[in-house]
Amino acid sequence: MNMNKNLLLVLFAFGLMLGSCVPTKDLIYLQKKQDQNTTADVNPMASKPYRLQVSDILSISIKANDPKLVEIFSPKNQILENNRSEISLYFDGFTVDDHGNIRMPVLETVNVIGKTLEEVRLHIEDRLLKEYFNKEANIFVTVKLAGFRYTINGEVASPGGKIMFVEKLNIMEAIANAGDITMTGDRHNVTVIRQTPSGYEMHDIDLTDVNAMKSPYYYIKPNDYIYVKPLKQKSWGTGKTGIESLSTILSVLTLITTTLILLRNK
Repeated sequence: MNMNKNLLLVLFAFGLMLGSCVPTKDLIYLQKKQDQNTTADVNPMASKPYRLQVSDILSISIKANDPKLVEIFSPKNQILENNRSEISLYFDGFTVDDHGNIRMPVLETVNVIGKTLEEVRLHIEDRLLKEYFNKEANIFVTVKLAGFRYTINGEVASPGGKIMFVEKLNIMEAIANAGDITMTGDRHNVTVIRQTPSGYEMHDIDLTDVNAMKSPYYYIKPNDYIYVKPLKQKSWGTGKTGIESLSTILSVLTLITTTLILLRNK
């Protein structure tokens, strides 16, 4: 009888250990499922140019043959862009206000809401040539986002607000920049919260499926919020690997056995 009990305890512990481990298939990104025979392409809609929204910050540089001619069009504290820090970009950049405008020296109000960076560049360049300069001045305008800002939280190694100096960013790169998802993070249901002119959108994306690359949320947008939920294994507290789970289970069984022995000896 005791032997049968011990066998049942071993089988129970083994089953619990298997159920509490994080399977390998839950850790691998962009897997090809069994019924998928073709290569997944990135959704062309997802890779379209970004259109500016409220609270975006722009870095605008205006150059000419004679640098003194364009000094009045730049903030006084603005220095060479390659040497500018994140803090100076924040204070010297041009923030899109609630009306979709930025305010620039001399040019004053410039409406940029819903426009691409290239459209803003052409608009500023056109105004400069029409109102202040001729073609011989060789005006050269550069318009960029003052850092690609997003926030990532949940089961990642380094949660918090992030800034990357890139023009495009996909969710895999954003997660890698945060130190990757932990072993107890749910790669099947990564939530992206996105601000739009009509409000907020929330969407779950399965990063274990190669078809995630077709999602309109595969390429994230500035000010996106990414949340990685925990797997049920974390709430169980049994461990991420078989060894960790076995160690936890053995500790519990040892405690139960010790308690029973003590109760019998009373």
